Amino acid sequence: MKITLLAGPTASGKSRLALEIAGKTGGIIVNADSRQVYSELRVLTARPSAAVEAAMPHRLYGHVSAGERYSVGRWLDDVAAVLDEARRAALPVIVTGGTGLYFKALTEGLATIPMVPAEVRSRVVEDSSGETADVLHRRLAAVDPEDAHRIRSTDRARILRALEVFEATGRSLAAWQERPVKPLIDPANAERLLVDIDRALLHERISVRVSHMIADGALVEAKAIAELNLDRELPAMKAIGVGELIDHLAGRMSLDEALAAMRTETRRYAKRQMTWFRHQMVGWTPLTSGE
Repeated sequence: MKITLLAGPTASGKSRLALEIAGKTGGIIVNADSRQVYSELRVLTARPSAAVEAAMPHRLYGHVSAGERYSVGRWLDDVAAVLDEARRAALPVIVTGGTGLYFKALTEGLATIPMVPAEVRSRVVEDSSGETADVLHRRLAAVDPEDAHRIRSTDRARILRALEVFEATGRSLAAWQERPVKPLIDPANAERLLVDIDRALLHERISVRVSHMIADGALVEAKAIAELNLDRELPAMKAIGVGELIDHLAGRMSLDEALAAMRTETRRYAKRQMTWFRHQMVGWTPLTSGE
């Protein structure tokens, strides 16, 4: 079975390239974007349209509720099922997205971390209530400096996850992740493509994409999400544009301010993606994305 891994920053044209490859090979396109898994977030995550998804086999797009805490471990389980499906049908697979951790787990494996008991998770959440991410990061550094060094002080979700694991097991996430595991895909047997795009062009595409989101129904999508009254700490609620547009709908900022914030945060996210790719995806083949 031929496997193509296609990674790149947001708005770099990965979806179009994946469609071109699938069109030539008759393959299945598999999502590797941690936000495009949520069914309620098509426009705000720039997920392929319903027509595109119907025209060619797509898997793991919009298959999870926004109220769930989807993880890389669950994604690997879902990918394993898709790979089995592709093998049975003798179809090639194109895995595409911008979540570097997904590709890393797919080609290097993922450590099995013991399940955190519900009472431990509840206690950590209760103890962290009202605390800023920076305060929680210092708390993590006091008991688990290794993970604190690896996790950004603004990444509240990952900080809480590290605190939960340490509280439940007495070991850091890093220690658990160092255990040898077998990956689903041997990188030596896969075509690994990394979209390379000029930064100025990428910023232009990001700006245009954000503008088009409003015409495509982003406000309707944000309103529907707001009406679900979900916990703001859920991964889906952290998708770029969700918080900004909900704040706009609530009268806390103008639409222009919300769109400007979305453009800024998307550019920052793309920069973090490219930094990850540069350090973690050594040996991948650059694939130029132009106009």
